[in-house]
Amino acid sequence: MIRIVIADDHPIVRDGLVAILERDPGIEVVGQAGGGQEAVALVEQLAPDVVLMDLRMPDGDGVAAITALRAQSPHTPRILVLTTYDTDQDIRRALSAGADGYLLKDTPRGELLEAIHQLAAGRPVLTPRALSVLSGHRAETPLTERELEVLREVAAGGTNREAASRLFISETTLKTHLSRVFGKLGVGDRAAAVRVAYDRGLL
Repeated sequence: MIRIVIADDHPIVRDGLVAILERDPGIEVVGQAGGGQEAVALVEQLAPDVVLMDLRMPDGDGVAAITALRAQSPHTPRILVLTTYDTDQDIRRALSAGADGYLLKDTPRGELLEAIHQLAAGRPVLTPRALSVLSGHRAETPLTERELEVLREVAAGGTNREAASRLFISETTLKTHLSRVFGKLGVGDRAAAVRVAYDRGLL
């Protein structure tokens, strides 16, 4: 039985993960944490086999939590980062801190379950981008037309809310598109995205 702790600051995400994981008779969710420090404390208390760790959380982010867990003991659980962010910077920070795997939250259910079994067996699990970052080569992925529109609005200045209003989309949707833009360009913020986009002739 693979014992798992889920660390994510969104209760709905945690509930969804529990529903998916508990369909597998070989997996048991033993604890849930809403922040980094809480995750570290739960791991100390419950000694799970695998931790599903989000990156952006209050009360200590995922990278800080991974670093703390690795500093505690060489026998810490296998740590699988499960996030919406796949920029080169995020991937490098997580893997450097000691993450054993890196997947995105849009990973299909079956692949997530298989990844957990692979990780528990001692095999790393990485997205294609994470693999390319690890090997020192970043594959450039073209932006969609909508992502280019979002990038142009960001380059024009103003807040996310103003850009979303001009595009007639919600601010949440705009942030989702921005996250994908950041990942494809291998950057971690708006200014860097605009700079790289100009360098590549996208703007």
